[in-house]
Amino acid sequence: MNEQNGYDIEDLHVGMSASFAKTITEADIILFSGVSGDINAVHLNEEYAATTAFKGRIAHGMLSASLISAVLANRLPGPGTIYLDQRLKFLAPVRPGDTVHATVCVREIVADKGRVVLETTCKVKDTVVIEGEAQVKIGSSVRRAAKALDQITPERLKA
Repeated sequence: MNEQNGYDIEDLHVGMSASFAKTITEADIILFSGVSGDINAVHLNEEYAATTAFKGRIAHGMLSASLISAVLANRLPGPGTIYLDQRLKFLAPVRPGDTVHATVCVREIVADKGRVVLETTCKVKDTVVIEGEAQVKIGSSVRRAAKALDQITPERLKA
């Protein structure tokens, strides 16, 4: 673990996974509209949304996808993670009141570069609503130890 209690590259193995779940509320949708500037009527206007293929209001796709970031930052690999890349496919709508379960699973570890490729999935009940792949950069306990050793000088040893 790193100093922030996140995983180091040496702590991970292919197949490790973690999840985070959140019920998407009316407030989440309104606040995300304000923060993102996305005021599409399909998110905010029930009368209009009822005339669309969704037959009612839906949450912003990126609101649901942002839960992947919560898993990466807080659970796996956790604190200290640097988000580098994300690919997403939006497969089904998320509606106000739905609970979204975001899960990441380690697919590949590129130890020499400190990079990890993760499969990312968001589900509502048994329905996959988003699938994709993320790439992150994380620390290395081996590299930190080597750096610390490099900083040891004869003067420091005398102190």
